[in-house]
Amino acid sequence: MLAEIITIGDELLIGQVVDTNSAFIAKELNKIGVSVYQITSVQDDKTHILKALKDAEKSVDIIILTGGLGPTKDDITKKTIAEYFNDTLVKNALVLENIQRIWKLYIRQTLLQVNIDQAFIPSKAQVLMNKFGTAPGMWLEKDNKVFISLPGVPFEMKALIKDEVIPKLKKTFQFPFILHRTLLIYGLGESTLAARIEAWEDNLPKHIKLAYLPGLGRMRLRLSAKGFDSEKIKKEVQKEIDKVLPLVKDEFFGFEDHDATIEAIIGRQLIKMGKTLATAESFTGGKIAESITAIPGASNYFKGSAVTYASDAKVKVLGVSKQLIEDHSVVSSQVAEAMAKNALQLFDSDYAIATTGSAGPTKGDSDEEIGTAFIAIATKNEVYSEQFMLGNHRVRVINKGVNKAFEMLLKEILKN
Repeated sequence: MLAEIITIGDELLIGQVVDTNSAFIAKELNKIGVSVYQITSVQDDKTHILKALKDAEKSVDIIILTGGLGPTKDDITKKTIAEYFNDTLVKNALVLENIQRIWKLYIRQTLLQVNIDQAFIPSKAQVLMNKFGTAPGMWLEKDNKVFISLPGVPFEMKALIKDEVIPKLKKTFQFPFILHRTLLIYGLGESTLAARIEAWEDNLPKHIKLAYLPGLGRMRLRLSAKGFDSEKIKKEVQKEIDKVLPLVKDEFFGFEDHDATIEAIIGRQLIKMGKTLATAESFTGGKIAESITAIPGASNYFKGSAVTYASDAKVKVLGVSKQLIEDHSVVSSQVAEAMAKNALQLFDSDYAIATTGSAGPTKGDSDEEIGTAFIAIATKNEVYSEQFMLGNHRVRVINKGVNKAFEMLLKEILKN
């Protein structure tokens, strides 16, 4: 079963808005066995939208559009869909009732005609009720193909996908089972990893696909299989995982299934152990703490963070010795370890991680080369650090530093 996602809006094509809707929709479709054949972005232009619909209908079974359903004149999707289906717009009483409900609860201003007009939908469309906005979702069928139109506002679209679209698709079609298992690999580049697992990869069954998904300092190795016998697929994929794990055992940190990241794995381990964590960040600027607190339930194990960007902040906030900085430079193993050790005491945590480095474009308070970083781990029993050379691109240096910090932290946690 194939689908195409069509996003509508000039703002997407000029880079003013990043298209996150397609990624979300594709992920949700994949969970129920629908493969996304293509993602297309088009202008707020009738001719362009009509062509995209016509082209999609030739290739896929399910066409999902997002955007262009607002109350303003440039939102033309609804009228264009009506034209495509040789249909007319009619007022839907349930949609109008929903608009009035939202207006009464949240807007508390005079309901304008442009908002009332949002209750008009193609007569052939089935309404997908939007509980969070005034633009309804719409479901239309033609020649055994399904056309779904959704608002472009992300939180409205997501609710409609989960509450309306996915359940209705599952009732309408019989989908195959799709399984993805993604291994998180740290410390190996793509070419090195490929060489190490080459013999295993060459002997993979044809119906099990392998993908390399490289990142900054990390690699995701994804195994995918599809079929109607879910138990057979699970056993076959697990058999291949059991074969490859011994080849990457020192660099394997867990699975990314169910949206798990290394931050989530760390969180689960800390909760399991009943331990806590604190951070002290310099060149990473709080990104480690941001990644940790993005995980629901992080308050169960994360004590807090000190973002001490300047040298005097390291002295005043973390209590790092000024003499230590003068003797060894602010970018040094000694300062990183002092930051980690003092953060451990400041937040009364079981683990602390600290970063200090030169992200560029200038060297700042240190004479170390741009890209030089020291990352330290402190526990109740010890403190240690590692030096890294992370390149000369500021954003990449910072993000690589975050990934290296998590890699070190997870290794430390898994010792126990």
